[in-house]
Amino acid sequence: MKAIWEKVKAVIKERIPLHIYKMWIEPLEFKEGEGEVIALSCPNFFYKKRIEDHYLLMIESEFRRMTGKLYKISVAISEEKENPKKKKPDHPEPDVQLSLPDIHAPQSGGRLLRRDFTFDRFVVGSNNDFAYSAALSLASQKDLTQNSLLLLSSTGMGKSHLSQAIGHHILSNHPLDKVYYITAEDFMSEMIHSFQSNSFEFFKEKYRTGCDVLLLEDVHFLNGKERTQVELSLALDYLFNAEKKIIFTSCCRPGDIPKLSEQLRSRFSSGLISNIEPPDFKTRIRILEKKVKENGYNVPKDVKDYLASELSENVRQLESGLIGVTAKASLMGSSIDLSLAESVVKNIVLQQRAISAEAIKNVVCKHYNVSMDEMLSKSRKKSLLWPRQIAIYLVRKYTDQPLQVIGKSFNRYHATILHSVAAVEKGLKEDASVRKQVEYLSQKLESGKF
Repeated sequence: MKAIWEKVKAVIKERIPLHIYKMWIEPLEFKEGEGEVIALSCPNFFYKKRIEDHYLLMIESEFRRMTGKLYKISVAISEEKENPKKKKPDHPEPDVQLSLPDIHAPQSGGRLLRRDFTFDRFVVGSNNDFAYSAALSLASQKDLTQNSLLLLSSTGMGKSHLSQAIGHHILSNHPLDKVYYITAEDFMSEMIHSFQSNSFEFFKEKYRTGCDVLLLEDVHFLNGKERTQVELSLALDYLFNAEKKIIFTSCCRPGDIPKLSEQLRSRFSSGLISNIEPPDFKTRIRILEKKVKENGYNVPKDVKDYLASELSENVRQLESGLIGVTAKASLMGSSIDLSLAESVVKNIVLQQRAISAEAIKNVVCKHYNVSMDEMLSKSRKKSLLWPRQIAIYLVRKYTDQPLQVIGKSFNRYHATILHSVAAVEKGLKEDASVRKQVEYLSQKLESGKF
């Protein structure tokens, strides 16, 4: 029977990502097989709970497929691992707060919560106080009349911070709760992976009945993904009916997301919706003071005031200015003063003002040797489609133009704009050549040489 167990492990190894296999399946050891029961041992209680919640069905299924018999799998904590006087296990218990990937997490995904994205590290101001209160309330209570929250904001305002803070808070107080933190794109990739690996039933089980808290980022990228929308709708039905907690984030209101099913539009809108606005001057000062204290920087008050007054677009831009000031001072071996801060801010502001949509189009056309007419044409030839998608991505990155305005400037619907941005972002994750192209064009734009 031990030989069969090794074969079962070999099959599972081919069906799931390698890092997941090594974390959860490889530590399992065959203990004994008697009658219709097969006993396996694992390092500790956390492993035992994880195996029973997520892997038992797969293991039993493979034993049945190989032997033609229905075996019951029993998982026990090995005595050696239970005895603290004996040597430490080769596979220590993971950090509960950060161990979120599961058996169907895509090879390129499986998102972990950022350690610093907690409630105590979030700066509350008039721009986000309602969103903060709603997030903390949802995270703190077990029984809620409202169990879903949609956080809305443009890029860099803190919606991801609040979403992950909910996950951290829940796992701190209820470490055995199953919390899944993914993006809409992750969900789609995971679903496709489950089809390809013949494990779709496990994927469905994970999100329908095996999830206590779902943190789903960037739902605006679901536009046009019909099959993904169908499966997500079914999963959300299960979670809502079971009164599980669901947190969505988006750059667009549900009604503004193109090609979104009515079922999802209704689900996203059925819970509490909270918008996060750009921080005011007072809040920007507090953000800088918190970052300065956390990192041990020595930044004069006039420099903090200057950064807060000039960098008002979003939190990310503000933090970028602070990092730029401290980094430049360190590299030059000089003190942080107003003159140095002005030079850093000048570059940030000049980049923003100079990099217009038209400038981006011209740089991309020249790089890929296509004309502006071809760029804006209806043609979907590969030689034109990719440069167009790159240009759209860069316009979205470097300008504050709304989707509708970007779409109009490219003679496209804003659903196409979202699709283009998603296509390039996927390429950046998976293809080194795409990263090199985007980095080269970004450097060219930021240098002002266009």
